[in-house]
This record gives sequence, structure tokens and C-alpha cells, in this order.
Amino acid sequence: MKEEWCIPPKENAGFVCAMEDILEVYKRPYDANRPVVCLDESSKQQVKEVRLPLPVMLGQPERFDCEYERNGVSNLFMMFEPLAGWRHVEVTDHRTARDWAQQVKWLVNERYPEAEKIVLVEDNLNTHSPASLYKAFEPQEARRILENLELHYTPKHGSWLDMAEIELSILSRQCLSRRIPDQETLRREVNAWEARRNEHQSKMEWHLSTEDARIKLKKLYPTLPDSIAELDDKAT
Repeated sequence: MKEEWCIPPKENAGFVCAMEDILEVYKRPYDANRPVVCLDESSKQQVKEVRLPLPVMLGQPERFDCEYERNGVSNLFMMFEPLAGWRHVEVTDHRTARDWAQQVKWLVNERYPEAEKIVLVEDNLNTHSPASLYKAFEPQEARRILENLELHYTPKHGSWLDMAEIELSILSRQCLSRRIPDQETLRREVNAWEARRNEHQSKMEWHLSTEDARIKLKKLYPTLPDSIAELDDKAT
């Protein structure tokens, strides 16, 4: 049996540089003028039943036939502000550069129109790029949106640093771990889950600090020659 994991490289300066950048962002206190928003996306296969399930009976759960019919795939954009306990899930047909750009524009125009900057944390998927705004909008509009953003990217093999990915995992466990027949049903179920989570203002606190990472994840940091380490010690 094989399991798929996101395994970070050993002794990788690029990885730890990007990781520490994200960790420093997560240290910031809540600021309504500069909200920290995490963004990620996932897909959901829609599955139709070919036979009616057997209903719940005393001592027996509802039972589903092993045969089913695939009914397309939808994309889910998760936008999550962990310190405010707010999230929004947008169900789309695709996850192209233009789809990403539309979600970011919505954040700027509709969700945070008064913010000085939206501090946006996301992984390094190729569509998560300022260039995607220019693929979707006229240059003036793309630049206007971009000037409202402060972008931070998790390192390659470090998507676990994106709290939106964790929130997507919660969504999957609580809402999507069953057969959903079509996009309309998916959207209705996701909206109901989102409303409940937002009503309770379910927040998320990040506990791994930069100082902790330098100890617990020491193997990810490059080993410096003794001469360089000695110079650093003298400088401090």
C-alpha cells in the first residue's frame, strides 16, 4: 500500500526562506486594514447513484450500491481568513488563471474594499501569479487589483503551510465525504457548511514559529561551513 505525502527536501535554502516568510506572516496580530487571507483550491468528483440506496433501519446504516455513475468534476476555491474565523468557498467549473483572477478580484472589490492591503497566502501553483490578472483583465484593472495585494507563497513541497489547505480538509471530512450527484447539490451543501462555520466564527491559530522551525525542522536548513558559522558567532 502506498500513501502520497508532500515531502520537503533536505537542506534547501529556498524552502526554508519561503517557509520562514510564511511563518512571519502568521505571527502578525489581527489587522482589519491588512487581513491575512489564505487561498487554495481542490476538486470534487460528482457521483450519481444508479440504484436507490437502502434506507436506514434499526441497527443498520443507510447502504449504497457499489456501482455508480461519474457526473463530472467541479473545482472549489477556498478563501480563508483564519484570525477572523471567516471563509468562503466558490464552486467553479475550472481552475484556470482567469478563474483564480476572478476570485482575487472578488476579494478586493467585494470582501475587503476598504483594506489597505490584502495579505494573500497561497501555494506556488502556476496560476497563482500576478500574470494571471493580466490574462483576465485589461492592464489598468490588473494593476489596480495587484496594488491591493501583498503576495506570499508557500515553498514547493510546503503546501501544508497554507491554512486554506487545512480548511479544505475540514470541509472534505465534514461535508464532502459522500457521493454528491451534481454541481447544484455540491454548491448547496458547501454553502450550508460555510454558513455554519462562519456563524461560529471558527478560527485557526498557527503554533509553529520561526524559532520552533529552526529547531524541529533543522534538517531542512543548509549546513554551513565552520568558517561561516564562526564569522556569524563573532558578528553577534
